[in-house]
Amino acid sequence: MKHIPRKRFGQNFLVDVQLINAIVSAVSPARGDTVVEIGPGLGAITEPLLKRVDHLHVVEIDRDLIARLKRLHAPERVTIHEGDALAFDFSRLAPGQGGLRIVGNLPYNISTPLLFHLAEAAEHVRDMHFMLQKEVVERMVAGPGDSDRGRLSVMLQYRFDLEWLIDVPPESFDPPPKVDSAVVRLTPKPREALLPVQDWTVFDRVVTAAFSQRRKMVRNTLKPVCAPADLDAVGIDPQARAEDLTLEAFVALANRMAATPVPPPAA
Repeated sequence: MKHIPRKRFGQNFLVDVQLINAIVSAVSPARGDTVVEIGPGLGAITEPLLKRVDHLHVVEIDRDLIARLKRLHAPERVTIHEGDALAFDFSRLAPGQGGLRIVGNLPYNISTPLLFHLAEAAEHVRDMHFMLQKEVVERMVAGPGDSDRGRLSVMLQYRFDLEWLIDVPPESFDPPPKVDSAVVRLTPKPREALLPVQDWTVFDRVVTAAFSQRRKMVRNTLKPVCAPADLDAVGIDPQARAEDLTLEAFVALANRMAATPVPPPAA
């Protein structure tokens, strides 16, 4: 029986063989690698991956596709993790520090929260290769001064080196999505290369506030989390917009705010 793609799971299945081979070649898995595929679907990437690795982990939420995977693959070759990738603890599959390789044609309707979730496991990951909506990849790689730059850009660029690898047209899928897609590689930065953040919660709060109203200057968007003197102290132009700030500027401001004692409430 043919599987009917389910809209609620954001299912668009890859059918372009040349593209599939290009993705697997970009991953270039070795026989003993610990590889996890998110949303294997009908197995377009699963099958060529299995030709290169001894064992494959897959995370799938669709019960019909899970049943199909069980029929096609012995447990010795494929471990099926049933459930939502947003709730899955990827770190528990890591063979060691930085050893996990994650691949997937990510459902576009949950791609941004899933990327944030995966970033939490960065220290356990060697690399990640994802098919995403092209617009999301544009946001991921956007640098200072780019209008596509946002919270996703800053938070991912803090942890990863990002490479835009392949552009993918809608006709590469069944059913074709209404948007263009792209394949991106995320490689965790070495621990020693990470900028020192004193308090991750404060850093997240500063970045989120900065991009809360994109058209406004940071002196206005950052008003809830810092004073104009704080911007001056770390060399941030109060008339700049959040998209203009470098990663280093965000870290410097967050570290200043983390080190600034909270004033006592007024009597």
